[in-house]
Amino acid sequence: MKVKTILVSQPEPKMENSPYSKLIDKEKIKVDFRPFIHVEGVDAKMVRQQKIDLKNFTAIILTSRNAVDHFFRIAEEMRFKVPDTMKYFCQSEAVAYYLQKYVVYRKRKIYVGKMNFPDLNTLFKKYKDEKFLLPSSDVLKPIVPETLNSLGIDWTRGIFYRTVISDLSDLRDVYYDVLVFFSPSGIESLLKNFPDFKQNETRIAVFGNSTVKAATEAGLRIDIQAPTPETPSMTMALQRYITSVNKK
Repeated sequence: MKVKTILVSQPEPKMENSPYSKLIDKEKIKVDFRPFIHVEGVDAKMVRQQKIDLKNFTAIILTSRNAVDHFFRIAEEMRFKVPDTMKYFCQSEAVAYYLQKYVVYRKRKIYVGKMNFPDLNTLFKKYKDEKFLLPSSDVLKPIVPETLNSLGIDWTRGIFYRTVISDLSDLRDVYYDVLVFFSPSGIESLLKNFPDFKQNETRIAVFGNSTVKAATEAGLRIDIQAPTPETPSMTMALQRYITSVNKK
């Protein structure tokens, strides 16, 4: 069956000329965006219940923009003035760049990884005497604690925000040719919102091994998968699949 409509389980990209825009223009298809999950911050009281006192830390580990936002939100709620001496270890350049929303970049001690969390290992070893705080969601990739524990550094995890399933009830009678997922939480949201979901002719596209595992365990048929050597991005995988089925 040809692909005419796609639902991506994430917010719409803010950038102009995104890969999805190019896909829409080239294939003349409809692509909608709808977050299947969203983030809600916990309050300062809940952070205190985790026995976290911000003044006890000399370095912050930031794995995402959400981590940046919620660390500074909690600091404000606790009336904690983040000292100029605080060190920031950012998983990627995108996270480090986003940090400029809260601090004057050139005046702060900011250390940046390439992309994946273990890329920060060399920096953690260099600054092993710091007291690290990891502001995180209630859902945390196992590679993060595994990496930090293997280094033997002094670190503490704080749950500053939670991943929550979005209400998708308005989509009950709306059908798409392809559903695109980027996390196990997205698969969980689909099944929680639509416990009687039947895949039938709907194609499922998944990104990442953990999402593949979640979809498979849920009994879903995976039709499109990324990243692969041939299609390192989701849009490339979609493009390849659409070209294949729509030309028939």
